[in-house]
Amino acid sequence: MLGKLRQIGKEKNLSSLMANGSVAFLGLLSFMLLTRQLNKELFGEWVLFITLATFVDLLRFGLTRTASVRQLSGADALEKQRIMASAFRINLVLLLLLTSFCWGLWLMITLSGQTINNGYFLFLTYYPWLAVANLGWNNAMSLFQAEQNFNRMMWVRVLNVGLFCLFLVVNFLWLKEGILTVIWANIFVNAISGVWCLLKGWDGLFHFKKAQRKIEKELLNFGKYSMGTLISSSLLKSSDTFIIGMSPILGSVGIAMYAIPLKLTDLLGIPLHSFTMTAYPKMAKKAIEGKMQEAKKIFYSYVGIVMLLFLPVAAVGFVFAETLVLFLGGSEYKDSLPLLTLVFRVFAVYIMLLPLDRFTGVLLDSIDKPKLNLYKVLMMTSANIVINCIAVFVFESLVAVAVGTVLFTVVGIFMGFYYLKREIQVNGKHIVSESILFIKNLKTHLG
Repeated sequence: MLGKLRQIGKEKNLSSLMANGSVAFLGLLSFMLLTRQLNKELFGEWVLFITLATFVDLLRFGLTRTASVRQLSGADALEKQRIMASAFRINLVLLLLLTSFCWGLWLMITLSGQTINNGYFLFLTYYPWLAVANLGWNNAMSLFQAEQNFNRMMWVRVLNVGLFCLFLVVNFLWLKEGILTVIWANIFVNAISGVWCLLKGWDGLFHFKKAQRKIEKELLNFGKYSMGTLISSSLLKSSDTFIIGMSPILGSVGIAMYAIPLKLTDLLGIPLHSFTMTAYPKMAKKAIEGKMQEAKKIFYSYVGIVMLLFLPVAAVGFVFAETLVLFLGGSEYKDSLPLLTLVFRVFAVYIMLLPLDRFTGVLLDSIDKPKLNLYKVLMMTSANIVINCIAVFVFESLVAVAVGTVLFTVVGIFMGFYYLKREIQVNGKHIVSESILFIKNLKTHLG
C-alpha cells in the first residue's frame, strides 16, 4: 500500500499539483494576513504593486521560459548548460533595461510633481530591487519544468512564499509595520531563493561563459511570440486591476475589493496551471518527433479530464461564494459582501471555460505556432481592455468587469479551435472519447 502511494506521489501531474498547491496555500495565508493588517486603501496599493511586478516578471521571463523549456526537453547536459546560460544573459540585459525605465520614469514624475496612484509609485521605486532578487530562481524554473522536477520547484517557491508568510505572521502579531516594510520583506525572501538557486547552479550563472549567440537568437525568435502571449494572457486578468486603479471613483479601494474574488478564482485555477506545466513538455516532444496524432491525443485527454475536475470545484465556489469571500477578506469587507459574492459567482463560470482556452494555447506553442497563439491572446486582450474601460469609466461596476472576463474567454476558445483545426485538424468531438480512454488506462498513466 505504501509503495503504491509513493508511486502515485511521484506521478508528474500530481507532483506539479502538490508543488503549486503548497505555494498557493502559503500565498492564501499571506493574502489573508495582509487583508487583516492593511486597511482597504493600503491593501489596494499593495495589490497594484504586486500585480504590476508579476506582470513585468512575465515580460522578462516570458521572453525565454517557454522557448527554454522546449529546447531543454531532451537536451544533453552540456546543451542544457548552454541554454540556461544564454537565457540568463538575456534576462540580465532585460533587468538593466527595466531598471533604467522604472527609475527614469520615477524621476520624471517626481520632478514634474504629477500625482498618480501610490501603488504605481511604489512599483517604479521598488520593483528594480525585487527584479534583482528574483532573477536567479525565476531563471531556474525553466530547468525545473523541462526536467519535470516539480519537487525541487516546490521547495524553491515554498522557501520564498513561506518566509514571507512567516514575516507577515510576526508583523501581524508584534511588529505592526506598514506597507514599505512589507515590500522590503518580500524583496528579501525572493533574494534568499535566488541565492539558493545560484549556489546550486540551477540558474545558469555559473555557466555564463557558455552562453551562445546562436542559442540566444533561437530563444528570442521563439520567445518574441511566447512573451507576447504570456504578457497578453497576464493582461487578461491584470488589466482589470490596472484600469480600476486609474478610476477616480473606484481607485485603491476598488482594487482591494476586486482582489478578494479574484484571489479565490486564482486558487480554483491551481490544478489548471499544474496540468499545463506537465502537458506542454509532453505535447512539445511529440510534435518535435513528428507524432502529431499523439500530441493531439494528449491535448484531448487533458482538456476533458481538467474540465471534469473543475465542474464540482466551480459548483462549490458558486454555492458557497459568500462564505468564501468573507473567509478570505475578513470583517473589513462585510459591507461589500453582496457585491463581491456576485462577482465571484461570475468568476465561477469563467473557471469552467478556462481549460478549453488554456490548452488550445499550449498546443499551439507545442506545434511551433506561437505566432497564432499570440494572435489569439491579443484578440482576447483587446476585447478585455475595451470592456474594462466601459465597465470602469462608464458603468463604474466591478460586476461588469467580471462579466467581461467571461466574454473574452469565449472569444479565445473559438479562435484557438479555429487555428488548431486549420493547422492540424483538431476536432473537439474527440475530447470526450480520449478522456474516457485516459480514465480507463489510469493505472498505466500512474505507472
